[in-house]
Amino acid sequence: MRPFVTLKLATSLDGRIATAAGESRWITGAAARAEVHRLRAAHDAILVGAETALADDPELTARTDPAPATQPLRIVLDSRLRLSPTSRLARTVGLGPVLVLGATDADPARAAALEAAGVAVARVSRTPHGVDLPAALAHLSGTAGVRRLFVEGGGHVAASFLTLDAVDALEWFRAPMVLGGAGRPAIAALPEGPLAAAPRFARRSVEAVGPDLWERYERER
Repeated sequence: MRPFVTLKLATSLDGRIATAAGESRWITGAAARAEVHRLRAAHDAILVGAETALADDPELTARTDPAPATQPLRIVLDSRLRLSPTSRLARTVGLGPVLVLGATDADPARAAALEAAGVAVARVSRTPHGVDLPAALAHLSGTAGVRRLFVEGGGHVAASFLTLDAVDALEWFRAPMVLGGAGRPAIAALPEGPLAAAPRFARRSVEAVGPDLWERYERER
């Protein structure tokens, strides 16, 4: 068993999440970002990869009005436990829990520093690409009790979930701009294969949110 997984993408029209230099604030507008906060609040947990956590230093709380009764669990896939005990995630554990999923061979001193800051650390097996994703999802659905998971990036994490066929829904916010091939893609490279094997999604709705477009999809199985 695994949680129901929703992948959120906030991109330019050509599917980029940042410029080549990494600038990404803000691609989408305030109205789209408000919808993202409402989506966060509707899930049990929010997940990002280590690169996103290190580059953006996000808080990942659901900032809605009114505020949710409880904040979703905030999760970082971080095989080497590189998240800093002084990161915004660690500094805001009083607002809601934070969990770092590291590999079994990660530095125990890093785990101890995170735990001293109030961050929970769980260890799962490692693959050549980082944390073993099926093992991580099994831990979340079992030990952590996560039923609905909101995945926010980055591109390699998105590709890992799609490769595993572990994306059940897409929430895609597109801004009316074009960043070009040098921009950072929302989804990293997927395994090569025939067109017929590509993941396919059924579009459920499209609506304007401010200047942006919000597309909602469900996985076709």
